[in-house]
Order: sequence, then structure tokens, then C-alpha cells
Amino acid sequence: MPYSYEPHHFEDLEVGQTFESAGRTVTETDFVMHSMFTGDWTELHTNAEYSEDGPFGARIAQGPMTFILATGLFQRTGVVERTVVAFLGMNYMDIPNPVYIGDTVTAEYECAEKRELESRDDAGYVEIDTSMTNQDGDSVFEGDMKFLFKRRE
Repeated sequence: MPYSYEPHHFEDLEVGQTFESAGRTVTETDFVMHSMFTGDWTELHTNAEYSEDGPFGARIAQGPMTFILATGLFQRTGVVERTVVAFLGMNYMDIPNPVYIGDTVTAEYECAEKRELESRDDAGYVEIDTSMTNQDGDSVFEGDMKFLFKRRE
């Protein structure tokens, strides 16, 4: 899959088209910043001693943080830069494996659906299927993202 790093308008996207993100290593700072921003200080994510004896043997990222990593990696592809009008939500999101401090994640994105909207002439509906894996190839996020993409003027 080619790296894009170019903005894509509605007309540029085709069903089946794929994009690949750069990699990103998750850090202690990421965990702290996410907890600070959200106020989620659950010990499974923030207490090394508690987490060591827990079901995962170490601190893991919050589920919403895992989703945010996937959206951030999509932004890094450049595809949505100045071309997305709105994020509309998701139909599904699965987090089959945890993300740990030190994991390096990458994601693949596929344009799964694209359609014109009668209610808008400046944007169209695009659904992007997302798959994010860690350095070992383990799936850590599966989901779709629904967007309004700008049309070319």
C-alpha cells in the first residue's frame, strides 16, 4: 500500500482504495497525557504496581486512547488534511488486544463506502475501514470511521 501524504477530496477517493500510516511508538507520556486530558486515572492504565498483578501484566492503554491513536495515524497519512468537513461517528469498534507502553503501532485504511448526499453539494459521505496492528502484527484496533469529505470547488 502506498503512503499518500496528500489531501484527498471526495472525488479523489474510490471504494477499495487503501492507505497505510507511518508507525508510532506509544510512550509513557502518551499514557499520562491521555489520563490528564480525559480524567481517566483507572489504575489498570496508570498504576504500574497494580497493573503488574492484573490480567495483562502491565499497564495498558485505555480503549478510547487506542481509538485516538488510530484516528491520529489516519490524519498523518495526509488524506484528511483540510478536506474533511466532519467526523460523523462509527458503526463498530473492536479492540482485540491491548496496547502497551513501548508498542509501535501502524494502521491500514480502506475506503469501504462512498456516496453522494442529496442534502449537501459541498461534501460527500465516506466510510473508512481501519485496522491497526502492533510491532508483532497483533490486531489492536478494528473499526470504521464515517466522514464528510469536501468536494472539489
